[in-house]
Amino acid sequence: MRGQLRLAVISRTCFTPGVTTPLSAPLDVGFDYTRSLGPVLGRFVNGLRERRIEGVRGSDGRVHVPPVEYDPVTAQPLTEFVPVTAEGTVLSWSWQPNPLDAQPLTRPFAWALIKLDGADTPMLHAVDAGSPDGIHTGLRVRVRWADELVGHIRDIAYFVPIGAEDGAAPPPPPVAKREEGAPVSIIMTPVHLHYEHSASPEESRYLQGLAEGKLIGQRCPACRQVYIPPRGSCPTDGVPTAEEVELPDTGIVTTFCIVNVPFLGQRIKPPYVAAYILLDGADIAFLHLVLGCDASEVRMGMRVRAAWKPREEWWTSLENIDHFEPTGEEDAPYESFAHHL
Repeated sequence: MRGQLRLAVISRTCFTPGVTTPLSAPLDVGFDYTRSLGPVLGRFVNGLRERRIEGVRGSDGRVHVPPVEYDPVTAQPLTEFVPVTAEGTVLSWSWQPNPLDAQPLTRPFAWALIKLDGADTPMLHAVDAGSPDGIHTGLRVRVRWADELVGHIRDIAYFVPIGAEDGAAPPPPPVAKREEGAPVSIIMTPVHLHYEHSASPEESRYLQGLAEGKLIGQRCPACRQVYIPPRGSCPTDGVPTAEEVELPDTGIVTTFCIVNVPFLGQRIKPPYVAAYILLDGADIAFLHLVLGCDASEVRMGMRVRAAWKPREEWWTSLENIDHFEPTGEEDAPYESFAHHL
């Protein structure tokens, strides 16, 4: 299995200098989940591509649809495949009045647990019932196949009540590319979360500071440690951290890793370094890129300075700093930052 994660702010929040009104912005968290299927799930999705549904029989005689790779009772691999029909019975359901992006239907529909004829376990899928009055426990339904079959669970576009007229299915989501006619062995499932992120007043001041080219942290009145980004309270003493501290854009590398593996959405060609940077005067490091030298030259204690993007590209984000790069100064002794690791 392998997957890639990307996080992006899809809306930039405007601000007024000196105003500490908490900031907020829509966030889109996306994860393109890529999975190697193996012999059991691979056979299942390749069967769907042929409008054929297969389950697998367990040691207790039950037929599992979708198939499971290992017996729920004995944990042994399962290999006995059993064909089932494309019709079944609704066991339970929940109405979806406002469909979300990438869901099976763009009109209101029901999520239902459906036990196909010949199966002993239900599968979760969508039922195009028209209205809540059109679905009930015990309703007989059948598969509405997608117009384009690609070897994916979305080959079952949705279910419809037996005897009901059904409309056209929406296009399927992107799946892993394959040679024409070749068995499907990998699928990609895009997963997305859309929500509104509201920053705390302390985080908002930090973000507003970045829009002005400043790095603003907060000092604990008890232990005197400086946190950046500010947390609003000291995690050690549990007291508010109201005192703001403007920090320089220089610091040292504490720990780091060399990224050698390419992934979806990567903007820098490997190898490159992701490192924890401890700014001068701070007591907590944050993660950023270290460029401007060969990846093999990066080391603990290396002195670095922020490489800011052009002023016209600044906004309320740490992305204003494109990366950190070596200053050429003498390395900091390990003892000076060891307690921050």
